Amino acid sequence: MLSRRARSRRGPSTFASLRTPNYRIYAGGALVSNIGTWLQRIAQDWLILALTGSGTMLGICTGLQLLPSLLLTPWAGAIADRWPRRRILRYTQIAMALPSLVLGTMAVTGRAETWHVLVLVVVFGTAAAVDAPARQSFATELVAPHHIANAVALNSASMHSARLIGPAIAGLLIAALGGGIRATGWVIVINAASYGAMLAALWAIDPARLHRSGPLSQGQRAGVREGLDYVRSRPDLLFLLGCALVVGVAGQAFQTLSPLMVTEVYQLGPKEYGMAATAAAIGSLAGALAVARFGGLRLGGVAAAGFAFGVLQIIAALMPGYLAFVLVLPFLGLSSLAMITAANATIQTTSEPRMRGRAVAAFLMVLMGGAPIGAPVLGWLAEETDPRIAMLAGGSLTLAIMALATAGYARSRAQPPERSLDLHRDPPPHPPTRKDPR
Repeated sequence: MLSRRARSRRGPSTFASLRTPNYRIYAGGALVSNIGTWLQRIAQDWLILALTGSGTMLGICTGLQLLPSLLLTPWAGAIADRWPRRRILRYTQIAMALPSLVLGTMAVTGRAETWHVLVLVVVFGTAAAVDAPARQSFATELVAPHHIANAVALNSASMHSARLIGPAIAGLLIAALGGGIRATGWVIVINAASYGAMLAALWAIDPARLHRSGPLSQGQRAGVREGLDYVRSRPDLLFLLGCALVVGVAGQAFQTLSPLMVTEVYQLGPKEYGMAATAAAIGSLAGALAVARFGGLRLGGVAAAGFAFGVLQIIAALMPGYLAFVLVLPFLGLSSLAMITAANATIQTTSEPRMRGRAVAAFLMVLMGGAPIGAPVLGWLAEETDPRIAMLAGGSLTLAIMALATAGYARSRAQPPERSLDLHRDPPPHPPTRKDPR
């Protein structure tokens, strides 16, 4: 059910944040960069399959790219709270563009080997781990406090608009260029170039109009401990981290299993895989825009979306043909993105400003760090048995995690009111932030 209090704060428009010049500039650069990211995601998966033909290796590649998020994100969150986020993002865009350029060039020249891909995705993932908390929390600097939830949701909508566009373009490009290793390389090179749009946007933003809380007064190591203690003291945040674990473990694994369903179960090619990814993105975009429009979901609604995500994975696994499989994907995308976008918005709007980067970092650590666990295991299960069985296992795992998170939160309701939020009540209002011209 949608939050009345959130509706009262959201303003009259789904796209309210775009009225802010800084956010509008940022959103344009982010959309181009996000499209490039999805071009590389599809091309990279296809490159691994072309080099190895292994579902296990595909899962390992996905896990290695996201492994740095599990290891480094707490420190990245402290960095995001300590240093100007705009400056951090400038460096991380360059740091992500370089390994993409190297990998794409190696594939185009026919020199790419499996170990090259694995090393470069770790380098890329390390830069992305530092980038993610700064990028997510930078939305709070671009808009006024009452538009933060809307900005967070529109960021998700941008990513999933790109997910709607990017996979289809990638599939068509790879097919048009011959479907081989060199074709994937050209697509990855395009992604490397797309980071230029984000860099241009970051330079064009007016720093005098940014809304910032002050930097940390303690050292980085103490800042990490303080952030972990803060998250542990908030039962509502712990519940939302459980929702992030669902998408991290099962949702990322679903991305690994989708190409295997298309190629091995339905015996189709890259164009059909691109269209399947696009179908899922339609629902994801709808979920993100719904959160932008209404400002969020109550925690009970977040839980319901998580359980629906698990059930829909099981339904998708049982579909007898490609068309039926594709028809389920928009609903699957809708449930997962409504859940995760509302969870992200709630964390950013209810966390103390000086703790926001570290709270977001904990969320992202669970969200992206779950993939090194889920993707390789379910990829191996798909190779040893059948992609359908692996997808059924992913759906069952989703339901189990949601049940544990919900049960844990229910136990926390016995705690004093100031330390616990009821699943059927709204989160506390966002505290005001001061404007800092830096």
